[in-house]
Amino acid sequence: MSGHRRGTPTPDRPGDGDTAHEEARETSGATTGLVLAFVAQHAGEAAVQEVLARAGVPFTADELSRASTWTSYDTRIRLFTAAAEVLGDPGVMFRVGAESLRTGMNPSVVVLVRAMGSPRQVFARLPRAVANFSTTSTMEVLEAGATSATIRYRLHEGYVHSRLDCDYARGLISMVPTVFGLAPAHVVHEECESDGHEACVYHLSWDRRSRRPWRRRSEAAADAELAALRSQVRALQSAATDLVDGEDLDTVLSRIVERAAAAVLAPAYLLAVSSPLGGAPLVHSSGLPPAEVPALTARLLAGEDLGPGAVVVDVASARRTHGRLAALHRPGEGGLGDERTMLAAYAGHAAAALDLVMALEASRAETRRAGALLELAHGLSQAVDVPAICQAVAGALPGIVGCGSSGVLLWDPAGAVLQTAACAGLGAEQEGVLRAARLHAEDVPELFGMLSDREPRVITASGGSAPMRELLTALGLGDVVALPLLAGSRFLGVVTASWAAGETADALDRDVLARLRGVGDQASTALQKARLLETVRHQATHDALTGLPNRVLFRERLVAALAATPESGHVGVLFCDLDRFKAVNDTLGHAAGDELLRQVSARLRAAVRPGDTIGRLSGDEFAVLVPRLAGTRAADAVVARVAAAFDQPFRLEGTPVGVGTSTGVAVHSGRSADPSADAERLLRDADAAMYRHKQREHPPTSAPRGD
Repeated sequence: MSGHRRGTPTPDRPGDGDTAHEEARETSGATTGLVLAFVAQHAGEAAVQEVLARAGVPFTADELSRASTWTSYDTRIRLFTAAAEVLGDPGVMFRVGAESLRTGMNPSVVVLVRAMGSPRQVFARLPRAVANFSTTSTMEVLEAGATSATIRYRLHEGYVHSRLDCDYARGLISMVPTVFGLAPAHVVHEECESDGHEACVYHLSWDRRSRRPWRRRSEAAADAELAALRSQVRALQSAATDLVDGEDLDTVLSRIVERAAAAVLAPAYLLAVSSPLGGAPLVHSSGLPPAEVPALTARLLAGEDLGPGAVVVDVASARRTHGRLAALHRPGEGGLGDERTMLAAYAGHAAAALDLVMALEASRAETRRAGALLELAHGLSQAVDVPAICQAVAGALPGIVGCGSSGVLLWDPAGAVLQTAACAGLGAEQEGVLRAARLHAEDVPELFGMLSDREPRVITASGGSAPMRELLTALGLGDVVALPLLAGSRFLGVVTASWAAGETADALDRDVLARLRGVGDQASTALQKARLLETVRHQATHDALTGLPNRVLFRERLVAALAATPESGHVGVLFCDLDRFKAVNDTLGHAAGDELLRQVSARLRAAVRPGDTIGRLSGDEFAVLVPRLAGTRAADAVVARVAAAFDQPFRLEGTPVGVGTSTGVAVHSGRSADPSADAERLLRDADAAMYRHKQREHPPTSAPRGD
C-alpha cells in the first residue's frame, strides 16, 4: 500500500554537489540507503536503477545513500513499493530491516547500540532515537523486561499508513539482539494501522543467551562491532580526504555539515567557524529554517545550552579552535547513547582539515594581496593625473586590506573641506551619497583630530560623531578605518577601508592598519608626484604672470575646437593688442606694466563666456577663442564686450590710467578638414585684422605698433 503526505513539502538541500529538491525532511538517508544497498546486494546495480525509475524520485542513488539526505514520507513509501516490485517479494521490507546489520547499517548506530550492553537497554531508549530516522512516527515502549518488550508504533496525522513501512519497522526491531551476538527477536504483530487499528503494536521476545556456544556468540558480537568500527575509521579517513579536496573554504564547510550526518544521525546540523580573514563567523546549516539560523548561531558561539536534544562539540585541533558543531534533535528526542564522543571524533578530523584548508586560504589571500599590490604599483606607474591615482588606490584597497569597500578623499585647504575623489565596492546609490558628501573640519571631530595629530581613526556607525553616524548609516557601513595621506607635514586627504555592519569582528587588527599604511604611503608619494607634474605642465602651458593659457595651450584648444565643430558650426578668434602699454612701462615702470597685464586678464575673463578661452600670446597681445558661435556676425557681440572692458581706466600705483585695445576677428565656418592648418590660418587672419584696426585708430605717424 502506497502512502502520501498531505500539505506542502519544505525545501531541502541534501548536501554539497546535490541538486536542490523540494522535499520535506521526513526520512533519513540512513533508511533510503539501506533499501538501495539491499537491492544492490541481491539483484545488482541495474535493479537499483529500476527501483529509482519505478519510484520516480528526484534523487540519484548516491544522494539517497547519504545520511545527510532527508526525503519525504511519500518518497520513502514509493521506494519501498518499487523495491518489493523489482525483487518480486511483497515481504521484502521485513528482510531489509532484519538484515540491515549485514547490508550497511550506519556504523555509528551499530557502535552506539553495542555500547549499551543489552537489547533491553536499547529498546528502552529506542523511542528517543526514532526521530533520527523518521519524523512521521512516534514510538512508545509499553512494557520492557529482560527478554521481552511491547512497543507501540503510530503514524502521525496527515499520513496514510503503509504495511511496507510496518514490515520494515518490524525487521529493524527484530535485528537489535543480533548486534549482541544473539538470535533475532521474535516479533508478534497482531494490531496494525493498515487493518484499522489505532497503532501498530509489536510484542517482542528474545533469548537471554545465544543457542550457539559461548565463544561463537562472543565472536559474532565482536565481529559486528569490529566491522562497524572499521567502517567508521574508513568513513573518517574518507571524510578527511574529501574535506581537504575541497576547492574552497565554503565547499569544505558545507561538506563538514554533510559528513557530520555519517557520524551522528540527527534531523538538523549547525556549524559556525571563525573566518580566516576576520569578520563575521562562517555559518553552514542543514535541516534548519533559515530564519532560525542567526539566533542559534549566536547561542552556539556564546556557549549557551541549545537544549536537551542538542549534541555540541568544539571543532578544535592541536593548533586552534575553529568554532563549534551541533547535531540538533527536537526536545524530548535524541540519540541512543554517547553521540557526543562520535561527533567529537569527527570534529577533530574536520578541524585538522580546516587547519590545512585555512592555511591554504591564507596563502591564497596573501597571493591575491601580492597581486593586488603589483596591480596597484602598475596602476600608479600608468596614472597620469590625480583622479587616475585616486581610482587606482581605491580599486586596489579591498584586495590588499580585505575590506568590503574603500575610498580616497582629498582635502581642499581653501574650502577646509574633505570630499571623495574615488571609491570602490559600493553600489551606485551608495557611491552617489559618498561623492555628494562634504566633510568640514569644524563639523566632523574625527577629521579635526586627524588634521591635528595626523593619526588614523577607527570610526563605527554606533560610536562615531553624529555626522559620521549619519553618513555610515546612509552607506550601509558598520566600520571604517581612515588614514591620513601626508606629504611631510602637509595634509593631502584620507584613504579609507570600510566594512558593512557585522563584517569586521577581529578584522581591525594591526595587520589591516599596516597594510593600509603601506597603501597610504604609496598613494601620498604618487599624489605628490602627480601634483608636481601638474605644476610643471601648468607652467609649461600657462603664462606665469597672468595665469592665462600661453600660445602653446591656446593653439591646442583652438585645434580641438575646430576638430569638434560640426558642418553648421562656427569658431571665432579675437586678437587683442593693448594701446599705450609701452607708455605705461616707460612712465610708471615695469612693475606697473605687469600689474596692468594682470588687471587686463581679469577684465577679459569677466567679459567672455564660461566656455571661451583667453590666452596671453606674448607681451601685450591677448587672444580669445570663441567656440560654438551662432554665426559670423555673432563675433561682433564678443568684440563689443571686450572693448567695453577697457572703458574704465585702470588704477596703477594709485593713478588712474586709460588704456585701450585694438581687436581683430577671424571666424571659421563648417567642419575643418585640417584643424591644425586652419588654426594657424585663423591666428594669422585675426592678427592681420587687429593690425588693420590699429592702423585705422592709430595711423603710423601717431604711434608705432606696440605703443
